Amino acid sequence: MNRIEKKFKELKKQNKKAFIAFITAGYPDLFTTAGLIREFSKAGVDIIELGVPFSDPLADGAIIQESSQHALRKDINLDKIFNLVKLARKNTDTPICLMSYYNPIFCFGEERFVKKAFCSGVDGVIIPDLPADEGNKLKSVAGKSGLDIIFFLAPTSSPERIKYVAKNANGFIYYVSLTGVTGSRKELPKDFIRQVKLIKRYTDKPVCLGFGVSTPRQIRQINKTADGVIVGSAIVRKIKENIKRPDLIKRVTDFVKTLKG
Repeated sequence: MNRIEKKFKELKKQNKKAFIAFITAGYPDLFTTAGLIREFSKAGVDIIELGVPFSDPLADGAIIQESSQHALRKDINLDKIFNLVKLARKNTDTPICLMSYYNPIFCFGEERFVKKAFCSGVDGVIIPDLPADEGNKLKSVAGKSGLDIIFFLAPTSSPERIKYVAKNANGFIYYVSLTGVTGSRKELPKDFIRQVKLIKRYTDKPVCLGFGVSTPRQIRQINKTADGVIVGSAIVRKIKENIKRPDLIKRVTDFVKTLKG
């Protein structure tokens, strides 16, 4: 049982839902990312999602694209991120997932990627541009090591696709609440409750909802149906707003506490 599975089992026993926080690795620098991982863990964030900077992040909105470009200018790469996670593991047992597009993984080498990810303490990998029925080699190697590959479902997913992902899912299912890129929205799509309930008919794996989530009210809405919520753009925006402040880590952590609370 890896940390992701263990975490969801603990939450289920406590009748709680997962709060998953996304930050871009290396934004504004690796020292700050390390501090955010440490403080998020102390604040009770259930899973931390580290975005791997990429030059063409097709699923990401403007704020995460900007953070990714900033990190790339600082030469943030997979080796540096693996070292970051390895150091973080000295202070936290919170599950950590990488959110990476497939190109960096392919260029790094799939087997090498899985080995280094697992040895550094990464628990799962979220790959927005890798369909669940592709990447068989990567899925096979990851499965043998215990590294979860997290699959996506969306409002446009067909019943056949839902059944396929439900059958083959590891860790949790990432439900994309809307058609479009990441970014804060004032309102959630009206049919997300029906969609989440439909997915849960076919699986006992946790279903967590992301894209567009930015307020405590939205999180309360989501947690009535889903097993967890993923917040990214709102947190990255808070980092940007405080990027020149010496208390950036505290301010961003306090914001996360308000969302989680």
